[in-house]
Amino acid sequence: MRVAIAGGGLAGLSCAKYLTDLGHQPILLESRDVLGGLVAAWKDEDGDWLETGLHAFFGAYPNMLQLMGELGILDRLQWKQHTLIFNQPEKPGTLSRFDVPDIPSPFNVITSILRNNDMLTWSQKIRFAIGLFPAIIRGQKYVEDMDKYSLIEWLRIQGIDERVNTDIFIAASKALTFINPDEVSATIILTALNKFLQERYGSKIAFLDGAPPERLCAPIVDYVTEKGGQVRTSSPLKRIVLNEDGSVKHFLIRGLNGAEDEIIEADAYVSAMSVDAMKLLMPEPWKEEPFFQQLEGLEGVPVINVQIWFDRKLTDVDQLLFSRSPLLSVYADMSVTTKEYYDPDRSMLELVLAPAQDWIGKSDEAIIEATMEELAKLFPEQIPHVAKVRKAKVLKTPRSVYKAIPGRQAYRPSQATPISNFFLSGSYTMQEYLGSMEGAVLSGKLTAQAIANKKVPVRKPSMAKGEPTFVG
Repeated sequence: MRVAIAGGGLAGLSCAKYLTDLGHQPILLESRDVLGGLVAAWKDEDGDWLETGLHAFFGAYPNMLQLMGELGILDRLQWKQHTLIFNQPEKPGTLSRFDVPDIPSPFNVITSILRNNDMLTWSQKIRFAIGLFPAIIRGQKYVEDMDKYSLIEWLRIQGIDERVNTDIFIAASKALTFINPDEVSATIILTALNKFLQERYGSKIAFLDGAPPERLCAPIVDYVTEKGGQVRTSSPLKRIVLNEDGSVKHFLIRGLNGAEDEIIEADAYVSAMSVDAMKLLMPEPWKEEPFFQQLEGLEGVPVINVQIWFDRKLTDVDQLLFSRSPLLSVYADMSVTTKEYYDPDRSMLELVLAPAQDWIGKSDEAIIEATMEELAKLFPEQIPHVAKVRKAKVLKTPRSVYKAIPGRQAYRPSQATPISNFFLSGSYTMQEYLGSMEGAVLSGKLTAQAIANKKVPVRKPSMAKGEPTFVG
């Protein structure tokens, strides 16, 4: 079958890869001039990469690791020491570590918690462990049932100390979902904790050795095209055109720079766009379908990524750090963590500002100024009087992963839809992982399987050549 995929993020790329493995011919269409979606990156006027986010890979990402293994690029992951590192705002410039020993799970993570005396008292550790016990013992069904509670509500039900929330879960919630514990569904954080507790290296972190478009997306493109598929950028979907029975007739691609619009015909069609884009481009007749109406319960959360280049080294910590700042979520010195960005003399910090709802409309200058104020607390001996800023950039994503507030699980759609030849892909679709790189890759794989398992009508031979048709 020929399958047209709208959206060149990890979900669309993963879907295309696994479709070729199943013997099908994908044609992937990305609206922008760069692939990657939420992991996209561009070079600026100085040749430096600008990234849409700080992308950390976890050991509990089996589908991502499988994909990279099949592409032969697992060596591009730079694995860090198995530890989680938190800043201590009450002790400016001080880090608190949860070093995970190399022993079987869940004892490795539990040991790391018991050994840390900076952030939790013994009574808080015990209360914390007791509170997590139901999620560990009762499994994923219990975890999914907790979607009716926010994380802060669930913590209170378990009798977990408010300081545990302040010290650990605010940082974890903002890092995983870009929102605070009083907003995020308990299911999301408990799912992540279960993965970390059940897998020996689940919480171990890696960084890609360079920019995602080149080091991750390009190998997928090569794989797909070598097997007869197509990948095109600067090909924005303008409209999903329907047959009389409501199935998809073709994708209409908007012509750029004065070019005519283009018709893309296929046997099956996939939206691998964000849920917000899908809602905007949804054909009117589908809006009456209960399946598509559930998408109204999902929307992307705003995210801001800040990159700041300094004239000297601020830190030699080779790891993702949890800031525990009211403004910042996680950060890393990319000149240490990432091979392509390595600089022995100068730092380049990449920081995620979250929650970003109140900042997404503010100027870059205001965001950088606020970020520098927070950095002065993290590096009090160097900022603002010693280290000088060489350059700073702000990248805004007004609609990132879906906002994982309580009750959203019920709105997440399956990859197969009621439309015989139309499918969805994206981390917002129903799969066991949250909105993440792992969720996107898994959703693409599930979409490919759904297409293979569903009896999709194949076009007549006269139309099967797949040559594009241009319309005025």
